[in-house]
Amino acid sequence: MTAMTPGSNLPLNAVRVTVDVAAPVRLDVSALLLTADGKVRSDADFIFFNQPSGPGVAYRSGGGAAPDSVTVDTSAVPPGIERIVVTASPDAAGQTFQGIEPTATVRNADGGAVIASFTPPQLATETALVVVEIYLRGGVWKVRAVGQGYANGLAGIATDFGVSVDEEPAPAAPPATGKINLDKGRVSLQKNQTVSLVKGGRPLLSQVKMGLGWEPAFRGRDIDLDASVIAYGPQRNHIDSCYFGKLSILNGAVKHSGDNLTGEGAGDDEVIVVDLGRLPADATGLVFTVNSFSGQKFTEVAKAYCRLIDAASGEELVRFDLTGAEPQTGVMMAKLIRQFSGEWEMTAMGEFVKSRTVRGMVKPAAQAL
Repeated sequence: MTAMTPGSNLPLNAVRVTVDVAAPVRLDVSALLLTADGKVRSDADFIFFNQPSGPGVAYRSGGGAAPDSVTVDTSAVPPGIERIVVTASPDAAGQTFQGIEPTATVRNADGGAVIASFTPPQLATETALVVVEIYLRGGVWKVRAVGQGYANGLAGIATDFGVSVDEEPAPAAPPATGKINLDKGRVSLQKNQTVSLVKGGRPLLSQVKMGLGWEPAFRGRDIDLDASVIAYGPQRNHIDSCYFGKLSILNGAVKHSGDNLTGEGAGDDEVIVVDLGRLPADATGLVFTVNSFSGQKFTEVAKAYCRLIDAASGEELVRFDLTGAEPQTGVMMAKLIRQFSGEWEMTAMGEFVKSRTVRGMVKPAAQAL
């Protein structure tokens, strides 16, 4: 094994290599596929927790108990891609790398043999790092120790390499008039923001998927979160609830993928499909909730989010990342409300409730409609 120093490089003796990035705290690890000009071709070249695979590159979550990793199959990297950079940032908001220097370990992905390791020295205010890069030079794939820090987090790295990052609204900006729509593509919602599910003035969706994802907090035990949809009528009257114990309601218009008991693995942990066109006329409001059935508080959960997907195309339309978690066991993530025009609007909620089951969410969700 070679202990690398910043700037050092060595040829890879394996076609498939895995880079583990470990630290005393939980990290978000990602990879970017770069062309000769040092930019991604599109956002699809940004490989991370919610987009865990790309051409020749795959992300794997360690689930909090083991390091996250990126595997590069150099034989499957597309022509024109000359570098794959592996990045890391602390999972906790605002935390720097001071005193928690990460170590990247490069292994043969097939045999597991360690090829090299690298620990960037003397980090301070950095909140994100390009740790190592796998690059092509003279027809030979090599690994280089980088250790370049960024003070503006993973968004700073992504922007540097050409990934489009949703801008935060200015803190002092007046409230926007009217509703957000999908004319400009995917929307990243802030708490209490509403998006109209129309595009170009026409209703866009007939069938949507609500994907919910999470992971156990750093070195925490498995967490059993349960995603549910509660359906209401025009008078906020409870019609039915779709959850792990009742996977289909409203004659199949709302269907649940089934229970995930741990949160392990990348991507959506539970998915609820809503066929808006098949919902009965008296179903005018849907509230998407998540409960910690195993009793842990949301402060013990990492990377919780919900996203709305066009079921026909698979396109992600709306995302709401659950930040600023509170020590509760239930949360109302989002609501869909049918307008008089027949269009549906989604509002990000992020409101916490003390309840481990969907039954305890029925009343507070009705009040929130």
